[in-house]
Amino acid sequence: MSTKNPKRSGNPALRAVADELIAAGESGRVTWRDWVSGARLRTLPLAIAPVAAGAGIANMLHEFSLTLSVLALAVALLLQIGVNYANDYSDGIRGTDAFRVGPARLTGSGRVNPKRVLTTALVFFGLAAVAGITAVVISERWWFLAVGAVAIVAAWFYTGGKRPYGYAGLGELVVFIFFGLVATVGTVWLQTGIANQEMWVAGAGIGFFAVAVLVVNNLRDIPTDRAAGKRTLAVRIGERWTRVLYVVCMVLPFGVPLLYGWAYSGMIMVWFVLAAVIPAVIITLTARTARELILVLQLTSFAALAYGVLLGIAFAF
Repeated sequence: MSTKNPKRSGNPALRAVADELIAAGESGRVTWRDWVSGARLRTLPLAIAPVAAGAGIANMLHEFSLTLSVLALAVALLLQIGVNYANDYSDGIRGTDAFRVGPARLTGSGRVNPKRVLTTALVFFGLAAVAGITAVVISERWWFLAVGAVAIVAAWFYTGGKRPYGYAGLGELVVFIFFGLVATVGTVWLQTGIANQEMWVAGAGIGFFAVAVLVVNNLRDIPTDRAAGKRTLAVRIGERWTRVLYVVCMVLPFGVPLLYGWAYSGMIMVWFVLAAVIPAVIITLTARTARELILVLQLTSFAALAYGVLLGIAFAF
């Protein structure tokens, strides 16, 4: 099986590798574990955190709906998995993943037909749309259909299309908006229709954690991204300032418990997230190899999840 795609990286070496991998088709047996790995379950905390915080704020406003919270969570999780498969497909056919550090990707490894990976991504986007439409019908907040459509488009064009914004250093901004503000505020609005200060501030805090995950991931991939012509923000500002940016993104979320600690006694719990944040920051500042940063990714994802859940509890009770 051979698949041609003119949108791959212009780097001749990476393009040649991509041709060989894609031509290999489905060489080797692919198991369900490979597909689970392709879903990148370790990124799912970034989808859970904003919904948890938003649900807590909805409860504070006495408008909590378990059904709508579950549907919001389903949308977030399904979109995240869809994004992960879409990135696997797009980066793989461009050759960007040819020399990546970390677990082998489905497309980049040459073990899976790229079209199967693309189809899987579209299936998850479709399931997210079904969950979202169901939530809209129940809540009767029809304008959420436009928000969902924009979210799916943003998910695809992160690494897809002719000019993916993830290759132009805009990934961090979009992640902050959608994984922070939109997901948190959307969860609250879906249930309450009320706009309050807490949901915007909480969304910003969670958004900074989501950005931190992307920043440290791109820090790890600077050499291969530079070779592939992927001009992420990390490639543009360099290793030193990328480390500084990571630290800033890990510190700023604690402005939320600092701001609301006097009003919500449960905010004291949020400070326990520092148990994961401090070692993650230390490793990032001292790491000498890309593999060390894989542990930082895990710690940052866990910190984001704990932060979102504890923030939600603090607001709710």
